[in-house]
Amino acid sequence: MKDDEPAERFLLDDPERLKALAHPMRRRMLTHLNVHGPATSTTLAELLGAKTGTTSYHLRQLEKHGFIEEIPERSSGRERWWRRAVLPRDIRLPDPGELPPEGREALEEFHRVHFEEDLALIDRFPAAFRADPGWARGSRAMTRMTKEELERFYEEYIALLLRHGHPEGEAPPDARPLYVRLFTLPADEP
Repeated sequence: MKDDEPAERFLLDDPERLKALAHPMRRRMLTHLNVHGPATSTTLAELLGAKTGTTSYHLRQLEKHGFIEEIPERSSGRERWWRRAVLPRDIRLPDPGELPPEGREALEEFHRVHFEEDLALIDRFPAAFRADPGWARGSRAMTRMTKEELERFYEEYIALLLRHGHPEGEAPPDARPLYVRLFTLPADEP
C-alpha cells in the first residue's frame, strides 16, 4: 500500500465467520499459516498434536469462510496444500449492538479466544526481550482522552501500522513476522 492510498477495510460482522475464527484449533492453524507459510493437513496435525481428520475438517471450515485457500499448483492427489487467503489488512469488528444475539455471543467468544492467545504472548515477552530487545518492544500508558480523541488515536494507530508493516510477499528480506497488539479500556470501571 502506498502512503497516499486508503487502506481497504473489512467489517467482520457475519456471526458464522466470527464463530469460524473463534475456534482455538483454527486460530492455531491460521497463525501457523500466517507465520510459517503454506502447510498440509498432515503437517498441521503433526505440529498441533491432532488427527489429520480433525485438521482437515477445520481447514475446510476456514476455506468455507474465506480465510484460507488451497494452492492447486502445489496440491496433488490427496495431499492438499493450504495458505492464508489474501484479505484486507484492516479488519474491523462490529459494535455488539450491530449484531443479532447469536452474533454478540460469537463476538464475545472471538474476543475470549483471542485474548487467551494474547495472554500467552505476554508470558513469552520477557524471554523474547532478553533474547533480542530490538525485536521485542513494549509500551504501557495511562492517559485521558475523550471518546472522539480515542477514535482519532485508534485510526492513526491503524494507519501507522499499515504504513510501516508489509503484507506477506512484499516484505524486505530481513523483515520478520511480528505480533502487535493494542487495546484500550476505561481505567475508572471495575
